[in-house]
Amino acid sequence: MLCIYNEYEKIKVGAVGAVPKSKDNKKSGTKDSQLILRLDKDERDEFVALCKEMDTSAAREIRHFIRSYIKKHK
Repeated sequence: MLCIYNEYEKIKVGAVGAVPKSKDNKKSGTKDSQLILRLDKDERDEFVALCKEMDTSAAREIRHFIRSYIKKHK
């Protein structure tokens, strides 16, 4: 518990590397929206497992698909 408190104190006092949580201080590329979809559990599990095997994340691959789809159909 003490470790969590120490980390909180570092952020609170603005320690080096701490990022203030402010909507005015958004980085470019910050993800601020969600897309919720329903799919078969087995397909989802297989997709997540394949992504893990390929050292990537499911979210990264879905974002890549969306960007490619937009670019192709513009």
